[in-house]
Amino acid sequence: MKKHSMLKAVAGAGVLALGIGLAGCAGDRTGGNAGGGEEEAGGIIGVAMPTQQSERWIADGNNVKAQLEELGYQVDLQYANDDIPTQVSQIENMISSGANALIIASIDGTTLTDVLQQAKDADIPVIAYDRLINGTPNVDYYTTFDNYKVGVQQATSLLTGLGVLDASGADTGAAGPFNVELFAGSPDDNNATFFWQGAIDTLQPYLDKGTLVVPSGQTDFGQAAILRWLPETAQERMENILTVIGSTKLQGVLSPYDGLSIGIISALTSGGYSASDLPVVTGQDAEVGSIKSIIAGEQYSTIFKDTRELAKQAVTMVDDIRKGETPQVNDEETYDNGEKIVPSYLLESTIVTKDNYKEILIDSGYYTEADLG
Repeated sequence: MKKHSMLKAVAGAGVLALGIGLAGCAGDRTGGNAGGGEEEAGGIIGVAMPTQQSERWIADGNNVKAQLEELGYQVDLQYANDDIPTQVSQIENMISSGANALIIASIDGTTLTDVLQQAKDADIPVIAYDRLINGTPNVDYYTTFDNYKVGVQQATSLLTGLGVLDASGADTGAAGPFNVELFAGSPDDNNATFFWQGAIDTLQPYLDKGTLVVPSGQTDFGQAAILRWLPETAQERMENILTVIGSTKLQGVLSPYDGLSIGIISALTSGGYSASDLPVVTGQDAEVGSIKSIIAGEQYSTIFKDTRELAKQAVTMVDDIRKGETPQVNDEETYDNGEKIVPSYLLESTIVTKDNYKEILIDSGYYTEADLG
């Protein structure tokens, strides 16, 4: 199955049970009943972020706000702390307060249909930020990373850490078997299925030939999924797995997010693993806690997604729309939200390990040495 076709099938077969998408493009809305043209630039931009419980989302919100303000926009930045009614109410307030455009990182991509109809009725354009908003035609553009590729990178780093692949990505011929456990993201986050599918497509050949073994037998997305990406839920699941598998030692854990990785490592250390025999644990988002863990030799890898660039792309999209211009996209096939294929701009991500974190994170100015202790 071709990648794009497969991804649509995954999105449809997941928790959301999406319908067949209708191909469509963004309209020419410029916000606040504006008629387009350069004189329409400026105004109030509503920015809805899911939570402040993750340092990643704090960074996203700050980056978007700062970059919009540099262009002369007023910014209404709100965090909903992973409470869906709160996020809906925040967006309603943005609309009623005269927002000219909305940038939304949804908590649950299926719960905003009604409030986005209000945005449509008020002629307010909507940018979905990193998480696709599903089940509504009232999403103009989407900006994110290549989330299938992120999953491939997570699985690749797991295989490299285990010695199944070498540094160049070549198969080493290692026979194993290596005992691994699999974790997935939140089932209400559309990205989670893309991460999972990219990872499973990469790992499946090694599972099929027995190089990798999942001792718990929990290999389905629904079994591996962690609602709301909560570290404590991942920790509890890892503790339960350790009980189920008994004395079987793990050599690897596929984790799709750094917060989950920290919870998983906590369960492992509480369960008798020492720093010297921890499994290879992956991650995502290059959060400070996990980079420190990588430096300490605990977590093996993470996926770096430069939120500065993601914020820049969302801001550029809004600015283009406000000026009556058509935002640039590089994907008009993959992201079917059940009502339309949302025109998207995908950014690149990078595998980070102890060997390259300085080059990727410090030399680029994303972190300083002091940030990482």
